[in-house]
Amino acid sequence: MAKQVEATAAALQLIKEIVADNGPVIFHQSGGCCDGSAPMCYAEGDLIIVDHDVKLGEIGGAPFYIGGAQYEKWKHTRLTIDVIKGRGGMFSLDNGRGKRFITRSDVCKT
Repeated sequence: MAKQVEATAAALQLIKEIVADNGPVIFHQSGGCCDGSAPMCYAEGDLIIVDHDVKLGEIGGAPFYIGGAQYEKWKHTRLTIDVIKGRGGMFSLDNGRGKRFITRSDVCKT
């Protein structure tokens, strides 16, 4: 399968800004709880990655994970992380910047 996660130029720029302020970061694709299905950005070490999390790849040098149950639903999907105006997820480091990460997706052929 082609690369499962990639980022737009706008997303890569926002990652650079967040890393400059917070140091290394990781991403986790939310499965739809408190912050909907937003990609969440955390300082490295602020989120414990568990055995059922699946690493889809890296964007801007940051590892990108998705929960195992969500991966089973989305395993044939290519995610593109982009940026739009608005508030980020409550616990995500993009919050308070006037822009937030968003996931766009395409179904991949198997």
